[in-house]
Amino acid sequence: MSAVAVFLAALGNAAVARDDCILDNCADQRPPVEQARPQGERSGGGEFRSGAPSRDFDFYVLALSWSPGFCEYVEGARDQCEPGKGLGFVVHGLWPQYERGFPSDCAGPRSPSRIALERANGVFPDERLARYEWRKHGTCSGKSPSDYFADVARAREAVTIPPLFVKPKQAQTFTPIDIERAFYDANPRLRPGMMAVACRRGVFEEVRICLSKDLREFRACPEVVQRGCHNREISVPAPM
Repeated sequence: MSAVAVFLAALGNAAVARDDCILDNCADQRPPVEQARPQGERSGGGEFRSGAPSRDFDFYVLALSWSPGFCEYVEGARDQCEPGKGLGFVVHGLWPQYERGFPSDCAGPRSPSRIALERANGVFPDERLARYEWRKHGTCSGKSPSDYFADVARAREAVTIPPLFVKPKQAQTFTPIDIERAFYDANPRLRPGMMAVACRRGVFEEVRICLSKDLREFRACPEVVQRGCHNREISVPAPM
């Protein structure tokens, strides 16, 4: 294979990796070259922008992890996945989002104060995740850590969990649209085109719900929806 062909193949593989990262799926594996992007540069193809100015975003994505599915493939010990906790939906994060792509690692304090973290208590499944989400996404909100965590709580309170997912006793199998319809029924202002279901290896992992910057309304988010789960059916394990 020629040197040009090798370069083009590597470039293609890098593009796929960046696409997969668009909604924080692999936030810990982003290559260093992405971290070096000039401040404010808009990436094409749905890439993230590191160092983007705070407040420079279009809407929020509230990501709610389905703990039994998330924990099937998580690497490393997490409080969320401890046996016997019986957790269902928990807050993964509240992510500032562009119409295409998202900002990441913006300027701001890297470590929230103890007072700020008290606002995150009971919102995130553990403090480590709260700290990580602040660094990766909260710094791009234009808010202080305390106000950002308060917004995460407001966003979570705006979403009603469908009865179908309140302490289910056994594993089930659904289509992604089944899950979406359950959320539409439980949240009358939420409509098609405003949320996506995420899955991994045929297992339900997360819902991603799009909200206006003031958190008062659900809103359409075509790119988020496009990158949702396209499996015909997915397994929904029960909390343990």
